[in-house]
Amino acid sequence: MRILHTADWHVGRRLGRHDRASETAAALEEVARIATEHEVDLVLVAGDVFDRPIPPVDALALGLGGLVRLAEDRPVVAVAGNHDSPELFDALAPLVRHQGRGIHLLGSIRRPDEGGVLGPEELGVPALVGCLPFLREGRVVDFMRDAGEWYGQYAERIAALCAAFDAALVARAGTDLVPLLVAHFMVGGVKVGGSERELHVGGAYVASAHAIPPGPQYVALGHIHAPQAIPGSPVPGQYAGSLLPLDFGEAGETKRVVIVDAEPGRLATVASVPLASGRPLVRAEGTWEEIDARIDELRDTFLDLTVRVGGIDSDLGRRAADTFPFLVNVRPYRPAGERRARSAGPRPGDDEQYADYYRRDTGEEPPSGLLELFREVLEEVADASA
Repeated sequence: MRILHTADWHVGRRLGRHDRASETAAALEEVARIATEHEVDLVLVAGDVFDRPIPPVDALALGLGGLVRLAEDRPVVAVAGNHDSPELFDALAPLVRHQGRGIHLLGSIRRPDEGGVLGPEELGVPALVGCLPFLREGRVVDFMRDAGEWYGQYAERIAALCAAFDAALVARAGTDLVPLLVAHFMVGGVKVGGSERELHVGGAYVASAHAIPPGPQYVALGHIHAPQAIPGSPVPGQYAGSLLPLDFGEAGETKRVVIVDAEPGRLATVASVPLASGRPLVRAEGTWEEIDARIDELRDTFLDLTVRVGGIDSDLGRRAADTFPFLVNVRPYRPAGERRARSAGPRPGDDEQYADYYRRDTGEEPPSGLLELFREVLEEVADASA
């Protein structure tokens, strides 16, 4: 059988002031098209379908629409990630279960014998899927218990859960079914990008590679946005990575889905299919003249811009926003040598530039006392940086 593994859609995510719904919709349609072209039998979504626990209505509709589209020709299993609300997943589960070939949402961790493992009866395909949503009990730790005890036990809890699922999968799979595990957690040694939620990627929320069970023929993980193999896994396993580059820590990263071919009793084979959807994220640095010369290259990208300046440029933000419609960040940068040269005092033209700014902003001449105060502030800044 053939499985498509995807994760970390983060539907509803914005980049600065920019809405990304149209990009997300295009990427979800691309994933559905890949599933059809590759004749996929089962889709696994390894968490963080949404970017917020309670997504806006339009994001909720877009995310559910993506699941429904995928389920037209094959069953879909999706577990909740740390950005998702387990309560929302569990509430939606009965409403979408019979959409298409079936959408199976699991928000809360369940025992393998109480709905935590889905089999051919639920899925209609010869597979067993162990479902392990994000382990979030740390948010309701008994206040009388040392928090360090909880975090110290996190890796052990993940390992115990994986072992329980492993035993259930091996016991039920026999020679006719393909055992799989879909989960949302971080394994030590992974490459972490810039956009994973800091609270849930620190050392406290890291599981050991030894937790990865040997029984499944493939382990589909979510939570880490950089596409990669699970380090140290005893069986084929991957982080599919995020659907789109979510911030500039992922600039230049090729996103993908994972196609898995598996047969009972054999190790799965894994292939990546790159995704082409999404506006590029680009970091650019230079003088304004150098940046302006690249306007054709940069105009249609989400842009993080660092502009080298020789002095105060009060118009930089407006000029950059007018020139680059998908600008996300712009910051002026003055080389260290020029900053040191200024440390002897303010440049002669600084107060004139401030006066021009005041005139444009108010339509009046700046009071002499205000200009004097401005000069004093500049001198204090220059003294502090000397």
